[in-house]
Amino acid sequence: MKRNMLFSLLVLALFAISLTAFAAKPVKVEILYLNHGPLEPTIEQMKQVFAKYGNKISVSWYDEETTGGEQFKARKGITQHMPLVIWLDGKSNLPVNGKDINFAGFPTGAGPIFFQGKWTMDDLRAALDQITNKK
Repeated sequence: MKRNMLFSLLVLALFAISLTAFAAKPVKVEILYLNHGPLEPTIEQMKQVFAKYGNKISVSWYDEETTGGEQFKARKGITQHMPLVIWLDGKSNLPVNGKDINFAGFPTGAGPIFFQGKWTMDDLRAALDQITNKK
């Protein structure tokens, strides 16, 4: 009886260990942003998109006007004024639906026209779908 119980506990422990060992590592999402009014609607939309991925992603926010944000910006090699840059697993440029998307600047149609990038929230969702399903 004791042997069967011990064997069962051992099998259960090995099963639990194997589940944690093979669990997918979350996709690292890093955002450098300016904490200014014009960007707030975009940030809110991004948070809503990110919330749908749960533990498949790990999101880090870096306010460009803080010491931590300045250090992060320097590590990433950003030297010009950028209201927003998004890195997905270390890349801000990703192929999405046959297009090379650079996740920098406001999304198309949002914010000042001279700071708009050529990406949309749908592009961000598609990129996250691709990269989280790949893991």
